[in-house]
Amino acid sequence: MSLPFIDLQAQRKRIEREVNAAILSVVESGRYVLGPEVTELEKQLAAWCGAKHSVSCANGTDAIALPLMAWETGPGDAVFCPSFTFVATAQVVPWTGASPVFVDILPETYNMDPASLEAAIARVKAEGKLTPKVVIAVDLFGQPANYPAIKAICDREGLKLISDNAQGFGCTLNGKATTDWADIATTSFFPAKPLGCYGDGGAVVTNDDRLAELVEALRVYGKVTPTDAAERNFHHDPKYLSLRVGMNSRLDTIQAAILLEKLKIFADEIELRQKVAARYTEGLKGHVRRVPHIIEGGKSVWAQYVIEHENRDGLQAHLGTQGIPTAVYYPVPIHMQDFAADWAPPAGSMPVTEEASRYVIALPMHPYLSDEDQDRVIDAIRAFNG
Repeated sequence: MSLPFIDLQAQRKRIEREVNAAILSVVESGRYVLGPEVTELEKQLAAWCGAKHSVSCANGTDAIALPLMAWETGPGDAVFCPSFTFVATAQVVPWTGASPVFVDILPETYNMDPASLEAAIARVKAEGKLTPKVVIAVDLFGQPANYPAIKAICDREGLKLISDNAQGFGCTLNGKATTDWADIATTSFFPAKPLGCYGDGGAVVTNDDRLAELVEALRVYGKVTPTDAAERNFHHDPKYLSLRVGMNSRLDTIQAAILLEKLKIFADEIELRQKVAARYTEGLKGHVRRVPHIIEGGKSVWAQYVIEHENRDGLQAHLGTQGIPTAVYYPVPIHMQDFAADWAPPAGSMPVTEEASRYVIALPMHPYLSDEDQDRVIDAIRAFNG
């Protein structure tokens, strides 16, 4: 019998009655786009992070694009991001006309290496073709990047900092959310995320009043903001005026209603994930090339549990015969993909990224993974002799 890689149905069964009631309530209300549940969700997301503002949007990719647009990022600007992550992080940069500049990762956490970031900034400044503008640090597999070190670099260089929290919403460093360092955190509510809806969705969280206002306007075609209205005397109803080029990126109310119910059990699910991860580590340490390492003071939400194995492909095939699904994040780093050819970094500048891509493999991970099923995974890995 095959195991689920992520068991979304187990969670659904736990809150099925509440979610069904929430969906029905929205359907009966007729307020399907930006309804009151969206406003309430934004309020609760900000509170979860101890931040002032949250603005929802259609997906996690738009969530990254929106602050780039708000900062008027464009041609001639350099945006620094890791290559060992999902392509969305880098693909949004050319949308604005800016250029992605790839940064290597730390071998222990797979998150951005501050030393590599410094080297990349120095290289861009020396070449003189681009102006360093934004850093996107990714909270890969659910744990926070080294924000104190990255923030110090950004402050020194005058750069904006985005926390790509798509896999890590709810993670903390020294008890603080990533918005304590980043100008803005972005997240995704794709169903497989630790906090996922039943479709696509995303949000940003920030303490910057003006940035939140601009993002909120840009998600609806660049509409007039309260600040705009206060500063200008419009002769017509500004509802249908656009002062800047925006996009249509609204979170629908049904997804917000679902997320409100999921938020009620999110803290408990994070703790359940800690137990699953700890049990994996105890059972696999010494039997694989590497088990996950969490940054000092960090708390991961364990979007994935990723190990390294010397014969990754052989292990994946072996586990497949045992009915155990796995995933490889990410077999081809972004800087080695065709679409990124114009922004390829100097040869040899991404050694950790390229090495990790050869060895990583993700195991079944979700809050409801039973001890019996987890032992089945652990035993199958320990029995592999390839």
